[in-house]
Amino acid sequence: MMSLNQRILFSATLVLLIFIVGIALTLDRAFYDSARIGVQDRLFAKLLMLMGDTEVDEAGILDVPTNLLDAEFGHVNSDTYAFITDHNDAIAWQSTSSLNEQIPEVTLFEKGKKQFTQIMIDDKPHFIYSYRIAWETPAGDYPLTFNVVTNTVLFEAQIARYREDLWGWLGVMAILLLATQMGVLRWGLQPMRQVSAELSAIESGQQESLKGNYPAELKLLTDSINSLINHEHKQQKRYRNGLADLAHSLKTPLAVLQGAVNSEDDESSRRKTIHEQIERMDNIIQYQLRRAATAGSSPAMGQIMLRPMVDRIVTTVERAYRSKHPLVSIEIDEVIGLRIDEGDLMELLGNLVDNAFKWCSHHIWISACYQGNQVVIQVKDDGPGIQPDQIARILERGVRADQSTPGHGIGLAIVRDIMQVYGGELSIENNSTNGACATLRLQKSK
Repeated sequence: MMSLNQRILFSATLVLLIFIVGIALTLDRAFYDSARIGVQDRLFAKLLMLMGDTEVDEAGILDVPTNLLDAEFGHVNSDTYAFITDHNDAIAWQSTSSLNEQIPEVTLFEKGKKQFTQIMIDDKPHFIYSYRIAWETPAGDYPLTFNVVTNTVLFEAQIARYREDLWGWLGVMAILLLATQMGVLRWGLQPMRQVSAELSAIESGQQESLKGNYPAELKLLTDSINSLINHEHKQQKRYRNGLADLAHSLKTPLAVLQGAVNSEDDESSRRKTIHEQIERMDNIIQYQLRRAATAGSSPAMGQIMLRPMVDRIVTTVERAYRSKHPLVSIEIDEVIGLRIDEGDLMELLGNLVDNAFKWCSHHIWISACYQGNQVVIQVKDDGPGIQPDQIARILERGVRADQSTPGHGIGLAIVRDIMQVYGGELSIENNSTNGACATLRLQKSK
């Protein structure tokens, strides 16, 4: 496939050549018509001079002096000659310059009319200008046709010379324009080449992002590329950190399992210890996988509408809490959405809604709205609330507000980690009456 530079250059060259050819043909036609009109005017002037020198007596005899004002008519082998025909189309007079020339036949036409045309004489093109008049004398009118003929040698030489100059200069102009166009194109596409060079440098590890100062047309593209690169770097870092955390977290359960295998406890005690550690390892793995898979914001992500997602989550959580039937009030406009990974949004809302169902007494409120350039999501319940000194601690991994309530203590920690990845804000506070309120603040989709 042709490169962008080649495509633009080929297209511009094609357009330029079409334009040059079109201009050349137009100018050539205009000059040809102008030169032809010039020949016509010149022959008409000679014809008028001939008519001015001609006299007709009462008998209808022509009297044309031999020393005409126009010298071309008095020389043999001249390029121009003249002749006069009478009413019978017979030659009444011809110039000296026509002695060695073939006199063409002139078709009779209406008197008082002029006729300029191109004819072939001895297989050679000639121009002829004819003017038919009725010469008035005391004895009557004598129809006469004055004719002036010239060959096209001078005319064709003039056209050939013009075309040579025209195509020569247009060729020079085309070359200059193409050279200028190539220079302008090279200068105009310099930012694209710079982007390509920087991307190659990023691919080879010489730099980490696009650092050039690019024009407005490429600014959005380069910013998006940098955003994607930054997102990928963060994602790789999370994977590395997740694997490191996973390895570190599994050290203790593995050590306990090793000790249980070699212990002298009874079989039931060892089985209980092994079961506990396996469950603990499963919880650790699930948590680290969720944490490593947190995608973060990316320009390539599509926008997810909040209302359908909240409805899905509420329906799912209601099945898990069959013994409870709280009233769930949802106040979310259908147009509110976020540019976020679907799995991350499911984790965020799923953990908050699950906590609300777990702690509520009779009522849960879920709302979302736009505030400036942020989307604010709130999940409230009418439960016992949280002790003020416990609010900061429950965001830590593995910490639960009530140890008697089943759970792993990592739900809010996951919410906190995801919000940090997206540059959002998580806040937890007690309602003015009773219960807790979790608030998420995320950037509004662009």
